[in-house]
Amino acid sequence: MAKNKKVAIVTGASGGIGRAVAIRLARDGFAVVVHYSGNAEKAEDAVSEIMHADGMAIAVQADVASAADVERLFQKTIDTFGGVDVVVNCAGIMMLSPIAEGDLSIFDKVIATNLRGTFVVLGQAAHHVSAGGRIIALSSSVIAKAFPTYGPYIASKAGVEGLVKVLANELRGRNISVNAVAPGPVATELFLKGKNEAQIEQLSKIPPLERLGQSEDIANVVSFLAGPDGGWVNAQVLRANGGFA
Repeated sequence: MAKNKKVAIVTGASGGIGRAVAIRLARDGFAVVVHYSGNAEKAEDAVSEIMHADGMAIAVQADVASAADVERLFQKTIDTFGGVDVVVNCAGIMMLSPIAEGDLSIFDKVIATNLRGTFVVLGQAAHHVSAGGRIIALSSSVIAKAFPTYGPYIASKAGVEGLVKVLANELRGRNISVNAVAPGPVATELFLKGKNEAQIEQLSKIPPLERLGQSEDIANVVSFLAGPDGGWVNAQVLRANGGFA
């Protein structure tokens, strides 16, 4: 298919923030590649929603920690839509464990998806995103809170913020911006899992706006960065968190 509109890859787009981002970018006029890891049904549902609104989308499976899988994801995008203009890396997992327990299985899983996965996706994006394009990674505002048991997750997201700023410098002269969006608590399955109502209520009251974020709140910020008004923002971390941190 010849390229006739801008193209966005959104990783982790089968649910939560990634799905909202994919749908918003499709509404903004992008052809969207809905990446998923394991839930093909949810990914195809997101594609159907986009197509029913007269958008263009395909679903592609990949393990973001696998260099071969991510290379295939980008090649499938180029073969289908003719290029890549925006990459939004939303794929991530949250597994909590106290540092003193030394649970390396949890640490390794979180680092593999959240940090190694970001490294792999950013690397492919650096090769394939066209001039004037945008690369956006998801971090987290919880970095500033240092909550107990969040060690592996915070370590992974702090690494993401470091990678974003380095890549922005490495792409000097190519007119490609690289930024991170750091949500506060957002009412997604990833965030709500394992928390009781009291914990959720407590976290929702931390921001001065006194509510949990919605996936669409984050998608709006990504839309800004990916769109014409966000072109002068580069090497930044936008903390979309309602004042959480």
